[in-house]
Amino acid sequence: MTSEIQNKHKQLPAYIYLRQSTMGQVHHHQESTERQYALSDKALSLGWEKNKVKILDGDLGISGTQSLTREDFKTLVADVSMNKVGAVFALEASRLSRSCTDWHRLLELCSLTETLIIDEDGCYNPADFNDQLLLGLKGTFSQAELHFIRARLQGGKLNKAKKGELRFPLSVGYIYDDEYNTIKDPDEQVRNCICLIFKVFREVGSAFGVVQYFLKHGIKFPKRAYGGVWNGKIIWGTLSHNRVLCILKNPSYTGTYVYGKYKYIKKITEDGSIHSTVRKMPQSCWQVMIKDHHEAYLTWEEYLENIKILKSNRTNGEENMVPMAAREGKALLQGLLLCKICGRRLATRYTGNNGINPTYQCNRCTRDGLSNTYCMSIRCDIVDDIISEKVLEAMQSSQIDLAIKAVEELERRDRAVDKQWQMRIERAQYSTQLAQRRYEEVDPANRLVAATLEKRWNDSLVELEKIHTEHNEFREKNIYVISEEKKKELLSLAENFPLLWKSPTTKDKDRKRLLRLLIKDITIEREKHVKKVILHIRWQGGVTENISIDIPLNVFDRIRYGKDIVNRIRELASQHTDGQIAEILNAEGIKPSISDQFTTSSVRSIRYKHKISGPKKQNNEFTVQQVMKKFNVSNHVIYYWISRNIVSARRLNHGSPYWITLNEEKEEYLRQWVQNSVKINKLTTTYLNLNERSAL
Repeated sequence: MTSEIQNKHKQLPAYIYLRQSTMGQVHHHQESTERQYALSDKALSLGWEKNKVKILDGDLGISGTQSLTREDFKTLVADVSMNKVGAVFALEASRLSRSCTDWHRLLELCSLTETLIIDEDGCYNPADFNDQLLLGLKGTFSQAELHFIRARLQGGKLNKAKKGELRFPLSVGYIYDDEYNTIKDPDEQVRNCICLIFKVFREVGSAFGVVQYFLKHGIKFPKRAYGGVWNGKIIWGTLSHNRVLCILKNPSYTGTYVYGKYKYIKKITEDGSIHSTVRKMPQSCWQVMIKDHHEAYLTWEEYLENIKILKSNRTNGEENMVPMAAREGKALLQGLLLCKICGRRLATRYTGNNGINPTYQCNRCTRDGLSNTYCMSIRCDIVDDIISEKVLEAMQSSQIDLAIKAVEELERRDRAVDKQWQMRIERAQYSTQLAQRRYEEVDPANRLVAATLEKRWNDSLVELEKIHTEHNEFREKNIYVISEEKKKELLSLAENFPLLWKSPTTKDKDRKRLLRLLIKDITIEREKHVKKVILHIRWQGGVTENISIDIPLNVFDRIRYGKDIVNRIRELASQHTDGQIAEILNAEGIKPSISDQFTTSSVRSIRYKHKISGPKKQNNEFTVQQVMKKFNVSNHVIYYWISRNIVSARRLNHGSPYWITLNEEKEEYLRQWVQNSVKINKLTTTYLNLNERSAL
């Protein structure tokens, strides 16, 4: 060994690298730690000065499978690469790294800088081929050793798990007995809390609803502590949403022993390091599943139904065929409608002013890029009203029975809540009695201990009184037992169920929950080019029913006039004015679309939209301008003839032009009149001169 060590190596620092895989090894296998620290004495004996011996012990308790979290190993590699290290000491060379990648990288850097690697077996110079080959084999054997150890351990665990004997921390509600069998917790309050979670979830249909129920009724939830001074103790606290989800998704409450629900998956990150993440495996990939292994809180079928409800409650997941939980909102059939075209569930969209107009809409094809248009879209009130009528018809025969069952269910809920309070009081009373007995059993002369026990007794009494006060306050705010008067009131409401259903005080969420008890789903089919939809209702009992609904016309279709009315107006317009046409249509009993009767303006708008021209002059009729040119007179003369009925003229209404009727006899008569009249000639000359001047 000493022949390999040269003066140039001793002039550089010697690095003593310490590592153990876990903190448990550091605490319980201290001999290994001492042996690694003792390598500094070995470096001194080989000729290194004390000030040039550097100890790297920051990686104690960290696994050597990767270098990402080993800061001292990074320091070692960096200093070796910069030729700042003369030799690296380790208890055994394989302790430097359990990863072949990191190991061979370190060997390559040591060979380039001629850094020595020294362990208990000898001194190695990676620059020498034989030493490098030997070190490479050591690294390979080290990694293979990890594989064999892991395979033996995992194989033993799996074999024990297949027999249902592998022990791990149990879920709250279960404990191990003296023979390490899984049994229900002997604490009645703990068992009742678990049962209450499953019961409330079946009623409200959501995990958040369970949390609100516990908070509303002031119910605490247990949690068993593991490790430390509180090991095995029950701690009571507030129920959280995550705890509810964990309990509902845990198959152990069905009496099933499960192993392999989670698996470690290694991934390469952007910086090139390897990270291990935990992935939840599907049920088909569970390695061990033993049913009826221990006593259950619910059946396997109920567990699967709970999982199904939780999946349907997700709003950020893939759409499925399961109705969503009842939520707030005006859309009564939210989560129950299925599209006939694509088979997906229709979504609810709130449009209009501040979202007051709910609409059922299927946009699955547009989201998938299969089409540019929606499968269908329909206003909620069109189908909600029809389904409400069907529900009321179905409820008429069983209203009284449902009301009685509702009363019984309310009483059961009240008893369950009150039982939780009573068990909480009993627990506080037991703690108080225990503190009292301990105080009475202590030697009165030992005042230091007696004072402490007396204080604990007083604190227990204060806590008991506090719980009694909270219980009384809760009873005042929430009446538990329903009185006979309340029962009669509920039964009377059941006899008039439609009034209760349509009452503004009834919440939309309650209507939806009741609807889900009756209807499983509704497939909606909309016929093309026809204002009609067909609802295929599937009731919970398996009975199906089809309902056809006429869709109301939109605003443009409602104000659009039919061909009969337009043709009638076109026929009348050739001879009558707009006002006359309106009078004729009203007399014939024809009704407009948006008012009680036709008016002049409505007829005028119809003529404008359909380009219907008004009355036209006849072939034997002339305008005032035409008559002026014919007789070479001014318009005053023409109006004089019209006012004196010298010529026959007609006009459609006040302000419209005159249409004058002339025949050969009337024309000859008017020509003689113009020639023989002196006033008309003068007036004509003056009128013509004015026209010529205006033209210039």
